[in-house]
Amino acid sequence: MTFLSSHSHAKKFIRFWGIQANSASHAERFIAALEGFLCMAVVIFATRYFVPSDGAAFLVASMGASSVLLFSAPGGPFSQPWPLVGGHLISAAIGITSAMMISDLLLASAVAASVTIFAMHYLRCIHPPGAATALTAVVGGPAIRESGYWFLVAPVGINVLVLLCMAILVSYVFGHWFPRRRYPANSKRQ
Repeated sequence: MTFLSSHSHAKKFIRFWGIQANSASHAERFIAALEGFLCMAVVIFATRYFVPSDGAAFLVASMGASSVLLFSAPGGPFSQPWPLVGGHLISAAIGITSAMMISDLLLASAVAASVTIFAMHYLRCIHPPGAATALTAVVGGPAIRESGYWFLVAPVGINVLVLLCMAILVSYVFGHWFPRRRYPANSKRQ
């Protein structure tokens, strides 16, 4: 096997798996991680402040996935404010409704995920972590099921709004040095 043929196989492997070249500098990668840490810490603190500590969920795990999108790909279409907010809130409402109307957990999960995809397409707010929010409403346990539609407000609504505000704030702070990191994507600064 020659070098060229093995190189060709490597290219095919990379293309098949969708491995992308990362053009971000080391500083940008560090800043993305720092932004994620700061924002998630504030989300946790703020939500803990507003949500009673009676065993109810105060953080939806899908917010971690949202922070990856917001801070690693701030200009991406799935990272913008409407997909972030709409995607999570609509998905939470669909998940709650599925859990209330369908007693079989597997069927309720499948319905929640599929209706979430359908709704996000038509409402133009595709945000993949939103599907995890819908599933959390279905399989998240008795505390989430008992909270009903309140789950939409706390923790989901609080998590999302604090995450959005923090993303805009840290973008303002770091966007001067890293113009590619501006959030939302259509924001203009002099």
